[in-house]
Amino acid sequence: MSASGLYVAESESVTVRDPLIVGVAINVPPPWGEQLAQARTRFTDSNAPPVAPHITVLAPTTVPAWQLDSVQAHLARVAEDCPAFDVRLRGTATFRPVSPVVFLSVVEGISGCERLERSVRSGVLLRRRPFPFHPHVTVAHDVSDYRLDEAYESLDDFSARFRAESFTLSSQDESGQWTVLGDYPLRGASLSPARYRRD
Repeated sequence: MSASGLYVAESESVTVRDPLIVGVAINVPPPWGEQLAQARTRFTDSNAPPVAPHITVLAPTTVPAWQLDSVQAHLARVAEDCPAFDVRLRGTATFRPVSPVVFLSVVEGISGCERLERSVRSGVLLRRRPFPFHPHVTVAHDVSDYRLDEAYESLDDFSARFRAESFTLSSQDESGQWTVLGDYPLRGASLSPARYRRD
């Protein structure tokens, strides 16, 4: 680590801040990811950096930068053990009034998400959850009630099916921007993927 508080990860030759804020997620693939990214841009009230549509597996978590290699090795082992699985998103829901969030519900693939979350949140990434794990795709967050209502109503009939075949590790910089540090294909024994269609 340098005197400036930066750390150079030997395995990737990436300069990162110390400590790191990392997150693990399943990204929503095309074409739905692009559709949801455009929708989320419409629903925002700020100039916050855009966030790719995703299912959060590990919420933003602080780790010492010197543990980055151990985190990456841990996630590689998780990916070798966990299988790919089917996901279906359908309709909107909200955490209001507890939290100003509107999200797309995961109606298929919940058990696969839960297995992956348990495996990721172990070892070097073992942390106490502030809330029970609830897989979902956020479409509006920390915005006005008007925007939350707009998101809830306009995406109420949204539906998508896809195969969750990998997850990503990302880090957040001081501006709030997320950068992908690694992509981890799910290689565990799995059923053959079904045929997917755009609903």
